[in-house]
Amino acid sequence: MENKNLTLVTEFLLIAFTDYPGWTLPLFFLFLFIYLITLLGNLGMIILIRVDLRLHIPMYFLLSHLSFMDICYSSVTVPQMMAMLLEHGIVLSYTRCAAQFFLFTFFGSIDCYLLALMAYDRYVAVCQPLLYVTIMTQKARLGFVAGAYIAGLFSALVRTVSAFTLSFCGTNEINFIFCDLPPLLKLTCGDSYTQEVVIIVFAIFVIPACMVVILVSYLFIILAIMRISSARGRAKTFSTCASHLTTVLLFFGTLIFMYLRDDSGRSPQEDQVVSVFYTTVIPMLNPLIYSLRNKEVKEALRKILNRAKLS
Repeated sequence: MENKNLTLVTEFLLIAFTDYPGWTLPLFFLFLFIYLITLLGNLGMIILIRVDLRLHIPMYFLLSHLSFMDICYSSVTVPQMMAMLLEHGIVLSYTRCAAQFFLFTFFGSIDCYLLALMAYDRYVAVCQPLLYVTIMTQKARLGFVAGAYIAGLFSALVRTVSAFTLSFCGTNEINFIFCDLPPLLKLTCGDSYTQEVVIIVFAIFVIPACMVVILVSYLFIILAIMRISSARGRAKTFSTCASHLTTVLLFFGTLIFMYLRDDSGRSPQEDQVVSVFYTTVIPMLNPLIYSLRNKEVKEALRKILNRAKLS
């Protein structure tokens, strides 16, 4: 412990996947392919929502911001991960590591808030359809999205300041794909109790709080669906929520597995695979889920493709 305290960390060495040199190029091209699909899919979704008047409704307004966040969220980690694979490790300065942690927390928090807002939107649409237009006005949805961005900024600032006022010493190696909280906490030395409490408290206001909003919204939605007499009516109503529910289960399922489970028995390789899934794979899947499972999006896409063929 004495030797560890003498060597303060001023830069970090990311070494994820360096134990498997034979997989370097296959993983690089796999992540490049996924990243390009992520950019094209989410950018395409944003453009589609902007140009098709039928998609100018609150649900797709929120979805366009979710797609934008997925682009940002993925761009914070994936290009650096590809560089790390080619260079067999990458050195990050203290400032660059803190900036990446801040941006990842910022975009990730907004993602959580947007998914919670989309659950509330579905609750209003299913449970209070006659009031939907008066509740989800343009002013209201702009306020909701602005609130999500402000809350994400505040959460990211507090978590970043708390994390990077800790002292890091000993080894500077991080066996992970980016500067994230769990691997950083393993490098801390000295008293970190106060900072860890602040980090945990603010984490509760993101993942669990958003999950409560989503669970309560879907509880009322399920009760409303059960009161529909016809099976066809129940299926039609549920189909309006299926895409969002699929996205929620994938996103929050991996976050819970990564951040809210016991540390005992977890391996770096397991954490790397899970982190790749929620930082790389899920942002790619979101536009596919909404385009394949959503009738309005499929019709809008078909209309644009037909128009492109005619021109």
